[in-house]
Amino acid sequence: MTERSKGLRERQKHQTRQLISDVATGLFLERGYDDVTIADVAAAAGVAKMTVTNHFPLKEDLILDRHEEVVDGLARAVSRREPGESALEAAHRDYDERLSRRDGAIPDAGADWQRMVRDTPVLRARLRQLHDQAETKLADLLAEETGDSGVTPRLVAAALAAVERLLFDEAQRRVLAGEESEQIFAALARTARQAYDLLRPAIGDYARRGPVSG
Repeated sequence: MTERSKGLRERQKHQTRQLISDVATGLFLERGYDDVTIADVAAAAGVAKMTVTNHFPLKEDLILDRHEEVVDGLARAVSRREPGESALEAAHRDYDERLSRRDGAIPDAGADWQRMVRDTPVLRARLRQLHDQAETKLADLLAEETGDSGVTPRLVAAALAAVERLLFDEAQRRVLAGEESEQIFAALARTARQAYDLLRPAIGDYARRGPVSG
């Protein structure tokens, strides 16, 4: 298979995945999450049921379709920290960059969608699971990079993951309160700064990356 063919295939897979997610979201909002089956989604999207489950093994991820970003994001941000930058500083910088580009994973609209996630127990549980997985992934990264098999990497990961949870909850709360997008992003920037500043005395220097040797 040529590189061009591979690229086309990947685009087609992405388009199919997005179509399925969009159709599922529409059905869930119209009928309620519990009243829509995978078979309903497949029929409405015009694909086989197996195609749906190949893209989304869990029904919950038809709604939380950016789950990989949630799980990988924090560890990826810290792993890419710049020379002289600590784990906390990398996490804060990454969040500010996501705010600047209006990252779609940050709630700023869609009150009906946010209300469905908040009010559906299985979706709330899946979201907690994703945040827990993100915390574990960061803890493993910090332990590997620092060579510390003790409690410190897990404590630092728990603290930084707690900020991510808090910011998501704050964004969701503001969406449901009817605030405008720009107001939400401005408030999140202030809240993030406050949260990371509170943690700074304890872990602000942790896992600071040394200068590039050369």
